[in-house]
Amino acid sequence: MTTQIDVARAYLDALISHDGDSVAFAPDAVRYENGLKTGRSGKHLRNSLTRGPQYRIISAIRKLTTSVDGDVVHTEYLLDAAAFGRRLATVRVVEDFAIPPADLLIHRIDAKISFRRR
Repeated sequence: MTTQIDVARAYLDALISHDGDSVAFAPDAVRYENGLKTGRSGKHLRNSLTRGPQYRIISAIRKLTTSVDGDVVHTEYLLDAAAFGRRLATVRVVEDFAIPPADLLIHRIDAKISFRRR
């Protein structure tokens, strides 16, 4: 049985695999990153995950925590960016997914990204 966390996890897995077709988006899904709209539809988000250059450098997700409160799946994790086998940066991501249990589709993503302090 698929859960809300499974749906959010499919999105996170697609950040690394670049397989946007594996993510269950609502047709009118939107994504905001630090308050700016970065996704305007399910199709746009799916295409971005599959072909977007901004996702190509993502190499790993670490220290993932998840929780569910009603329709919202809350995630926090560290995301590593790399090129040519060398880690370039690590950022901290706090991401909330609006995924109603009635349809198990991502309707909205709100991401807050900050550089990890050492």
